[in-house]
Amino acid sequence: MKILFFGPNGSGKGTQGAILKDKYHLPHIESGAIFRENIKGGTELGAKAKAYIDRGDLVPDEVTIPMILNRLKQDDCKKGWLLDGFPRNKNQAIKLDEALKKAGIALDIVVEIVLDRQIAKNRIMGRRLCVNDNNHPNNIYIDAIKPKDGKCRVCGGELKTRSDDQDEDAINKRHDIYYDKKTGTLASAYYFKDLSAKNKLIKYITLDGGPGVKEVTADLVSKL
Repeated sequence: MKILFFGPNGSGKGTQGAILKDKYHLPHIESGAIFRENIKGGTELGAKAKAYIDRGDLVPDEVTIPMILNRLKQDDCKKGWLLDGFPRNKNQAIKLDEALKKAGIALDIVVEIVLDRQIAKNRIMGRRLCVNDNNHPNNIYIDAIKPKDGKCRVCGGELKTRSDDQDEDAINKRHDIYYDKKTGTLASAYYFKDLSAKNKLIKYITLDGGPGVKEVTADLVSKL
């Protein structure tokens, strides 16, 4: 399975991606990691990307897409992959689609986790980290994992917040990009949705991100 994954920050996209990675033994490919690997590895594309990053500029698609294609052609991707974090706008979706077709790589499935923007924001700002174990799930806005009396629901430990989780302006900026249906990330998802409706070669799956992790996973697996 070759899967493209969409979902706003706070939708549980990363969690579901990790579950699919383990269940189907697919490499979970994130655009940010591709940048870091190329820069650390000293590749020609990595050097070009670093030059833009060092200037504080966005890395152009002409550099980003070849890096992504190179990653998708590696041996661990022969049986499938899960691409997350790209494309982020409609223009990138068009260019990625063209590049995949030119490379002879067929996209099989596009997954979109649908979640109300305010709920997504609440989930981010409601996250609490246990000082004993960050993997203990605690969120003041999710009843199933709400802390008990202000303490970790798992071990009773003290809880803290991540500073970026409480940066409302930064969250709003990320969500402005994602929820933009004309040129933003949702527009890129809908580009592939339109392709799916036209040629039936790509399966487009929508998931309600409102329920708990197990319920969303069950819905996702049943639709793959």
